[in-house]
Amino acid sequence: MRAVTWQGNEKMEVKTVPDPTIEEPTDMIVRITATAICGSDLHLYHNGKPVMEEDYVVGHEPMGIVEEVGSAVTKVKKGDRVVIPFNIGCGKCYFCLNHMESQCANSNHNPMFDQGGLFGFGKMNGNHPGGQAEYLRVPFADFTSFVVPESNLPDEKVLFLSDVLPTAYWSVEHSGMKPGDTVIVLGSGPIGLFVQKFAKMKGAKRVIAVDNVDHRLQHAQKMNGVEIVNFSDVSKVGSELYEMTKGGAEVVIDCVGMDGVAPIKEKTKDILTPQSGSYSPIQTASEAVKKFGTLMVTGVYMTPATSFPFQDFFTRNVNIKMGQAPVIHLMPKIYDMIAKGEFDPSDIITHTMPLERAAEAYDIFDKKADNNIKVVLKPGMS
Repeated sequence: MRAVTWQGNEKMEVKTVPDPTIEEPTDMIVRITATAICGSDLHLYHNGKPVMEEDYVVGHEPMGIVEEVGSAVTKVKKGDRVVIPFNIGCGKCYFCLNHMESQCANSNHNPMFDQGGLFGFGKMNGNHPGGQAEYLRVPFADFTSFVVPESNLPDEKVLFLSDVLPTAYWSVEHSGMKPGDTVIVLGSGPIGLFVQKFAKMKGAKRVIAVDNVDHRLQHAQKMNGVEIVNFSDVSKVGSELYEMTKGGAEVVIDCVGMDGVAPIKEKTKDILTPQSGSYSPIQTASEAVKKFGTLMVTGVYMTPATSFPFQDFFTRNVNIKMGQAPVIHLMPKIYDMIAKGEFDPSDIITHTMPLERAAEAYDIFDKKADNNIKVVLKPGMS
């Protein structure tokens, strides 16, 4: 089959690799009809060397048609149309039974890492090849899938149940945001845009979107009716947000992660310490959050931090929440919202490209070129 493979930092290549096969009775094989590039894929794109090997198949936002099921699969059958979550869950452990499936006890057998399994993230997350490919092996098929009900909804309307939508929804819910709160959202990429939307839908009094990419901020304003701040236009964005909100926001949600814009002094630290990438969004959050407020970290950080403003959070009684969203249990609820027409997930898609052009798609997504927000890749598309 053809698949997108990691070949070193800032190098993705579509190659022919062996087709996946059923390895366990609980597995299934899915023929991928649509898959997407996520901001988390860019962490591997830029900083994948510690966790990736050459030729590893990446991607964790796929959907498609079930081609084959193992002998122990009972809820999913051949021909079903399914969305595959980025979490891999067994459905039987303590974490899966308590809506914490992103930390499934049985999906990552690497003894060096006490964390759940994920598609496309190498040995650190269970060694499960990803979904930017023509076919995908799905472990624990009955639990690690959402069967799309019979409907006229195209792939583009349901594909983001795999990650973007439930991650954004959980971020707002997990933050403890209440109606009437002010919410600052750092980042206006796909996750940030839907965090803004779900915060507004939940009754936030003000939602302020922060980014340095003008076309994404304009999309945030058009799609969600939020206030916008381009941090390139202000000298001290944290202080600016503090003043705008008259003492800080009740909730700040970081949807950027380690690929944020790094100040010069932080780049120097990267050379001298184990830190990789930027922690500048955390610094901004520490300055913009209200006393007794909450910082929710949704963006991915994969290395130790040497510039984490712990003292600021402690002295101002700020709550910090973070982590990989447990998305599987949220997929039916959000599907119902889409089916009822409460919002349109496809609003963020700016580029639909053949899987064979994945290297070009990564470059566009990384550089935010051509007014890019979200890329969908389609196997077999000419």
